[in-house]
Amino acid sequence: MPGEKPDVLLVGSKKPVIVNGLQNAVALHALADATDQDAFLKPIAGKVRAIAVSLTAHKVGADLMQRFPKLELVSTFGVGYDHVDAKWAAAHGITVTNTPEVLNEEVADTALGLLLSTVRELPQAERYLRAGKWPKAGYPLSVATLRDRTVGIVGMGRIGQAIARRIEAFGVPVVYHSRNPQQGVAYKYYPKLIDMARDVDTLMVIVPGGPATKNIINKEVLETLGPRGILINMARGSVVDEPALIEALRNKTILTAGLDVYVNEPEVPPELIAMDHIVLFPHLGSGSVHTRKAMDQLVVDNVLAWAGGKAPLTPVPETPWPPKR
Repeated sequence: MPGEKPDVLLVGSKKPVIVNGLQNAVALHALADATDQDAFLKPIAGKVRAIAVSLTAHKVGADLMQRFPKLELVSTFGVGYDHVDAKWAAAHGITVTNTPEVLNEEVADTALGLLLSTVRELPQAERYLRAGKWPKAGYPLSVATLRDRTVGIVGMGRIGQAIARRIEAFGVPVVYHSRNPQQGVAYKYYPKLIDMARDVDTLMVIVPGGPATKNIINKEVLETLGPRGILINMARGSVVDEPALIEALRNKTILTAGLDVYVNEPEVPPELIAMDHIVLFPHLGSGSVHTRKAMDQLVVDNVLAWAGGKAPLTPVPETPWPPKR
């Protein structure tokens, strides 16, 4: 009916920016309010036309989307959207949007922090001081330094380029591998990851998750990186063969690693936690109040654009606007 508010299902926590941004413009149904999910969804299933997803931890697969015959849009939080079955959505005329751009600089800042922490052993040095060891002896000189390293970035999208600018400003050479050369990027391009691993001593991984990138950092890549090798993963846990990485760290196949993501997060393998020579972050990537609010607002803005009869702002490549039904 003209002028009628569209029904929108909110999947995930009721984040204030999302709730406040949507509640007056749409008929908002928060799944977090449900004590019985099936009973909650049954009376609204025929009306829901959009889903807003507040956290990437919440899966939106075919099993959920197919419950809503009028579904047109899934607006999800996060630049990565492997938690949404975009392929199924595309086949059924549903547009999926994510929240790119607004987190680029924050994630790049975190990546540099993780790189510096890993190379110069900064968390270990801080623990050394807190343990009262400094009066007895100075902290040992760090084995690694950025001064004699070359960083190979795996993935040269928006965030990869933001990271590369920072690394270059440190006077450190940068090269990269991605599916295709990036237009306007002057860094040396490697068509094959294994060739880049052979030529560098530091890998910084910032690619999307999903089947295409699963375990691309495998045993062969780690062995090729070698005993001076440092692996920094800011992407998804799935892009690294975790058992192979644990073995490589145990056997000193590579020197160390800095990880912000894990295969089964928030569960982290105890073998990694037990290693004092690596650095582990609890998926901090875009984790500032400022940036998370901007991401939440883009979830809202995509829904509001669609509800107003306009094109969603950031459709993912698999589901361009207008959709094909």
